[in-house]
Amino acid sequence: MMSDNPKLTLELRSYNSESHSHQHDYHQLVLPVVGELELNVGQQEGRVSEQSIALVAAGKEHGFSATENNTFVVADVPSILAPQLEKLPAFIPLDSTLAHYVSFLHSHLSMNERRTSSERQMLLLLIQLFQERYGNSLRLDRRLEAAREYLDQHYQQNLSLSQLATVANLSSRQLNELFCREIGMTAQQYLIEKRMQLAWQLLESTNLSVQQIAERVAYSNLSSFSSRFRKHFGKPPSYFRK
Repeated sequence: MMSDNPKLTLELRSYNSESHSHQHDYHQLVLPVVGELELNVGQQEGRVSEQSIALVAAGKEHGFSATENNTFVVADVPSILAPQLEKLPAFIPLDSTLAHYVSFLHSHLSMNERRTSSERQMLLLLIQLFQERYGNSLRLDRRLEAAREYLDQHYQQNLSLSQLATVANLSSRQLNELFCREIGMTAQQYLIEKRMQLAWQLLESTNLSVQQIAERVAYSNLSSFSSRFRKHFGKPPSYFRK
């Protein structure tokens, strides 16, 4: 199925037992929630399951067969937004970090109230998780890589754009331009996304107080943290704690 104006979408889908072979002009990521999906992508055969994710690159002929009860997180990604995905294999092992992130996406998509602006950043961060696992195939600009690595190691601390720019040996404007071009978001958006993801994880998996969690992600003011969290996910921290 070809579209004239593909948009980035992230949603929950279920599949019938069989489908005719088809293709589309955007990349598609299929992430497991319930059940399994047998896929033929080009000349490769595999499945989406608790152990594996599928990536259907733009223009690739593919068909599928699903189990009766199935649910998947499916992302349609315009090829212009993430051209590097064409270099990845059709089937990607699902490690614990990716599995946790899929769980998070499922939780978000199950909400009654969703924020599509946040979904764009969530999906771009998912692409970055793939980037980390296939760095040799998807090498970023070395200056951007240095800044992103520093940010990934220090995002729980107070960070400024000027600090990151110094690490990359760039101006703040040049660094943000690189982030937008190669990652799809500004450095500040990437930083906020990392912090909010960790906060969500700590809310669900620990007994730390909301104040303690706020401090873990560099927010000394609880009100500021709660406001940012609600703006980001559409729900207060207490929603995830329940």
